Amino acid sequence: MTAAFDDSSTIVRETAGEAVANLTIVLEQVALGRLRGSATTHRPAATAVAGLSALLRDGDFYPDEAIAAFAWPLIIQAGGLAEMAGTRLQLTARGRKALSAAPHATLRALWRAWVSKGTIDEFSRIDTIKGQRSKNVLSSAITRRKIVATALAELPVGTWMNVEDLFTLMQSEGLDPTVHRNERSLWRLYIAEPQYGSLGYAGFHDWALLQGRYTLAVLFEYAATLGLLDVAFTDPAGARWDFRENWGADELPYLSRYDGLLAVRLNTLGAYVLGISSEPPPTPEPAACLRVLPNHDVVALGDVPPGDAMTLSAFAESTADRTWRLSTASLLAGIAGGRSLDELDGLLKRASEGPLPGTVTRLLADTTERSSALSDRGVVRLVECRDAATAVLIARDPRTARFCVLLGHQHLAVGAEYEAEFRQAVVGLGYALRT
Repeated sequence: MTAAFDDSSTIVRETAGEAVANLTIVLEQVALGRLRGSATTHRPAATAVAGLSALLRDGDFYPDEAIAAFAWPLIIQAGGLAEMAGTRLQLTARGRKALSAAPHATLRALWRAWVSKGTIDEFSRIDTIKGQRSKNVLSSAITRRKIVATALAELPVGTWMNVEDLFTLMQSEGLDPTVHRNERSLWRLYIAEPQYGSLGYAGFHDWALLQGRYTLAVLFEYAATLGLLDVAFTDPAGARWDFRENWGADELPYLSRYDGLLAVRLNTLGAYVLGISSEPPPTPEPAACLRVLPNHDVVALGDVPPGDAMTLSAFAESTADRTWRLSTASLLAGIAGGRSLDELDGLLKRASEGPLPGTVTRLLADTTERSSALSDRGVVRLVECRDAATAVLIARDPRTARFCVLLGHQHLAVGAEYEAEFRQAVVGLGYALRT
C-alpha cells in the first residue's frame, strides 16, 4: 500500500503546519468582518472565498479551484467558532477564545464537530452530478461522513496510501458511504441529461464514481484542510477516467474537483485528532520575527505570518511599513471590538526576539485594569414606575426582586432574559406592565 508519485506532475503538501497557521488567518478575517456568506445555506460568498484563498499560507490546493478557502468558513460555523449575522460571519465567544487557545485542540474539536454536524453535504460539491436536490434522493450526509471518518482512523500513521488502495480497504471493511437512498433514487442522479445520462444504468455507477468521489471530497476538502492528512495530488483534468463511458461526460474535463487526489498520509496531527494518539504533535519553536521597543513600537524583523500581522493590527496602529505602535487607545479599541489582550500578549511573547520591555508589560497591565472597570451586562428593559414607593415595592418584593434592579427613584432595569418572568411576577403584586 505504498504510493508512487510522478514527480513531474504531482504536488505533495504537508498540511498540519498549514492548518495551524490558516486557523488564525480565518478567525482574524472573521474578526475583521471580511467573510460574507449566505444566512440560509451558510456557504461563503465567492468574493470571500477568493479573498481568503489569497491569504492562506501556501495558498489553496489549486490556484483556480477553491477547496480549503471554501471549506474553512463552513468548518468554523459547524464548530461554533463563528455564526452568520445577516450576510457577514462574526466570531462567537468560543471563536474569540480560540484566537488564543492551543490550535491543535481547536482543530480536533473542529473535525469532530464537522463529522457530527457539518453544514453542507459534501457530495453537493460534485456539481457535475445532477438531480441531487430532488426529494428523497440522497442518503444521510452525517452517516456517510462518519463512515469516511472511520476509514480515516484505520490508516497507518506516517505512511502514504494510494486512494485506490483506500477504496479497496473501505470496501473490504464494509465501509460504504452510499450516497443514494435506494436503487430508485439512483435513477434520478444523472450527468448532463436526466434520461440518457442517468446513473441508474448498469455499469454507470460503480463504487469509485459515487462512494469514491464522496470519500475524496471529505478527505481533500475537510480532513486535509484541517491538517489531518498530507496529500499528493495533480491536475484533476485527466486524472481519473472511470466516468468517460457515461453519456454526456465527453465535454467534462473531470467529474469532480477532487479527482486529482492521488494519495493520502495520516500525519501526527491527524493521529491526535482521531484519538489514535493522546498527545498533540509538538509545536515548532517559532523564529523571532518581531522586536518590541521600550517606546511601545513593534518592528518586524522579517516576514510576519499573515495571521500574526492581523492580530497586531487589531491592537496596534500601523505607523510605517512593518512597524506598529501600541497605545492605551489602540489596546482599548481592540478590547472594544471583542478581542482579548491575552491574544496580543501571547503573540508578543512568542514572536519577540527577547523579553518584553517593562514599559510594554506595564502598558498591557494598566490597560487590562482599565478594561475591567466596566462590564457589559447585556440588554435591559427600562421600566418607569408611577412613583418612588411603587418602584421600591417592586424592587424589594421577593417575587420580583431577582428580575429587576432599582435605578434612581422610580425606574427599574429588567434584564432581557428576565422580561417574561418579570411581567408575570408583577401581576402577582397587582400590577401589569404595558408595552
